[in-house]
Amino acid sequence: MRTTSAAASVRLYRLDDGDPVAETLFYGNLTDALALAAQQPDDLQACLWIATDNDVVAYLDLAGH
Repeated sequence: MRTTSAAASVRLYRLDDGDPVAETLFYGNLTDALALAAQQPDDLQACLWIATDNDVVAYLDLAGH
């Protein structure tokens, strides 16, 4: 993920293999998105993605799980 600023604007969304439509959970800064993602159940965390204006990364990859 090229954007590393905690204040970077991001989109946190859920996307799983069974449903091709992404569900946006949050728009805001990276710090708040990571905090919200961490509060989700483990099975949901596996389906979470974070998008910035220049990159997309799986939440679990970013969180180091």
